[in-house]
Amino acid sequence: MLIGIRHPALSGIAPVLCHYTRRITLVNKIKINFGGEEVEAWPIDINQTSEYWNQYLLDDGTVIKMKLVATKALRVDNKYDQEGNPLYIIQSTNITSVNAPDNLKKKG
Repeated sequence: MLIGIRHPALSGIAPVLCHYTRRITLVNKIKINFGGEEVEAWPIDINQTSEYWNQYLLDDGTVIKMKLVATKALRVDNKYDQEGNPLYIIQSTNITSVNAPDNLKKKG
């Protein structure tokens, strides 16, 4: 990352190359079971999401809406996919909405 700083001996702004990293304290590291092996992983905050509904029209006229919502993300230490990306484990839950036609709803 290139940033600029003011230096008293220089007129104007001097560019300085900085390496910016996010620090994660060891307190956050946890041990989990992954494929029968105990591994260490970092909990990673989920800061921004876009969650879209999948919508299904059933033959009886019912509309089912579903979406997957990520609730927790963990980055596994020293594990990578075939492309060299770090391995993440995502906890999630499914949200379902049912909108049935009136003739299928319970009367009463």
